[in-house]
Amino acid sequence: MDSFIGIRFKKKTAKRFQEFSRTHFKSHTEALETMLDFFFYNEISPKEKLGPTGRTIEASIKKRINAAIAIMRDMEKSQTKPTVAMLELLFQTEEPKKKPLILEKKMVEEKPNVRFQEKQNYTNEP
Repeated sequence: MDSFIGIRFKKKTAKRFQEFSRTHFKSHTEALETMLDFFFYNEISPKEKLGPTGRTIEASIKKRINAAIAIMRDMEKSQTKPTVAMLELLFQTEEPKKKPLILEKKMVEEKPNVRFQEKQNYTNEP
């Protein structure tokens, strides 16, 4: 059996540690050893700040994503759509109108206006 030693803590701190220890570890000794090992192996001090939290990182990432989306939309409006429209106009094929050659003369047969015409059926029926 291991021997124990008493350490004096403020009551509020001791209560916090006991609650934490009960939720995550089997014993208070195991909790304290794990915390000390964490700081020792990672070579950090408990007084140091580890950097931005997850919420601040998430907020900055969202801002960057929104900025990238805005840039892409602007590019689409100002560059992509007008360029596509110009290319479509270039590639539209329209059949050229057939114009008569200058040398070619069209002879239009003009029918004379006839005032009187013979009957086509030779029977005397009206």
